[in-house]
Order: sequence, then C-alpha cells, then structure tokens
Amino acid sequence: MAVSRPAIIAGNWKMNYGPKQASSFTLEILPQLGQIIRSYPYVTSILCPPSISLAAVREVLDAMPVPRVELGAQNMYFEEMGAFTGEIAPDMVHELCESVILGHSERRGYFGETDELVNKKALAALSHHLRPIICIGEDLAQYETGQTSEVIHTQVHASLANFTTEQAKDVVIAYEPIWAIGTGRAATAEGAGLVIHLIRRLYGNMYGADAASTVRILYGGSVTSANISEFMAHPDIDGALVGGASLKPDFVEIVRKTVEVMEQA
Repeated sequence: MAVSRPAIIAGNWKMNYGPKQASSFTLEILPQLGQIIRSYPYVTSILCPPSISLAAVREVLDAMPVPRVELGAQNMYFEEMGAFTGEIAPDMVHELCESVILGHSERRGYFGETDELVNKKALAALSHHLRPIICIGEDLAQYETGQTSEVIHTQVHASLANFTTEQAKDVVIAYEPIWAIGTGRAATAEGAGLVIHLIRRLYGNMYGADAASTVRILYGGSVTSANISEFMAHPDIDGALVGGASLKPDFVEIVRKTVEVMEQA
C-alpha cells in the first residue's frame, strides 16, 4: 500500500457492547493500541460501537487520549433535527465522533437503505465535518452470476455522487462483498484488489485522478489477524472494516500486523 494513503483499521461492533461493556473493552485494548500506533503516523484505528455506547467510549478516549485512535458511529440520518424517532442527526454524531459508517450491507439488506439514501447521508456527514465510511459490495447471487462489476458500477455512481472535488478526497470507501461478511469466507487479496481497483478507476472518472489517488478504500468481510497482512500487502487496499474480530483482543493484533506491513512499504 502506498504510504501516501495512510491506512485505516475500523472496528464495527454492530449490535454488541452496551455502555458498560464498551467502556470496559475500550479500557482493555486502548493501551495496546496506543503502544502500536503512537510512534507510527500512517495508521488510524476507528472504534465504532452502537450509538448508545458512543458517549461511554468517548469518555475513555478523552481520559486516555491516543493519537489516531478515533471514534465512529455505525449510522446516522441526513436531516438536521425533527420527528424522526430512533434516528441520530449529523450534529449529534459530530459532538462525539470523527467518522460514521454509512450504507453497510446490513443497513441496506435489513432496513431497505438505497444508494440514494446512502448518498444523502454521505453529503450530510461531509457538511458536518464527519468522515463518511461508505460501504458497497455485491451479494452471493450477484457474485456467483458474474454481476460484481455491474453492481459496483451502480453503487459507486449512485452512493458516491454529488461530492465537490475537495469532499471527494475526504470520503472513505469500504468494499464489503456481502457473501464474505460474518461467514468466515473472506475474499482473496487478489480478488478484493481487483474490485477495489475498479472502484478507484470509477471514482477517478467521477472526480479526477487526484481524488482517485487520495481516496482510501478498505476491504471488509471476515477480516482477522490471520489474513490482514495479505490484504494490506495489496497496493490498492488501504485498510479494513473489521466486524466480528473487532469485538476481541484480536483487533489489536490486526492493527499490529497492519503497522508491520506499512513499515515495510
């Protein structure tokens, strides 16, 4: 991976760890993350707990500040405020977080989120100085019938539309093949790299070569400490969006191995 694109290892805790558990787990892993990251400027780690636990994790991060260990939300709405029961607004997220995951396949699949809705959320995040981590990826049927390229074209052009040239550089994209999420069946680094290279090319067609070379594109889908080095060695892969392994101390090892690969770049 080019050091000109610092890596991101983000942990999506999904619907796990309420405030007490989230605080305890953060206290457990933060000193180790600090030891790994503090002296190496090219890796950022983002912890993404459920919204109810954001304040608890923020309190720990503020009490034990570590450079480039940040807080991210798992979702948000695009409206500023109003009668939207159960949603959280961009300003609310920005009070606590630096980043927000948008368009995860579970949001798309279980809650019917469309590319157009994801795009509205992304634009709202950018306008409130949040770094959007925008997820795209094909499902198993699409993968097995050779539709990956078509799906990626559609999602890139619809989910990642309408950014200014400067905003396009602040976006993070996560390629998450749905068939690999939580299944233990990770894509190969070569296979993921081919799709991510396509995403980068499409993004460059939309926003120019500078944005394409700057945008960070992560891989997500059954990432563990056993396979992260292979993914990070690919020149187009700029980090990982980690699911199940982010709930365990193994997350620290994933960050450690990322740093090792980056130091050799």
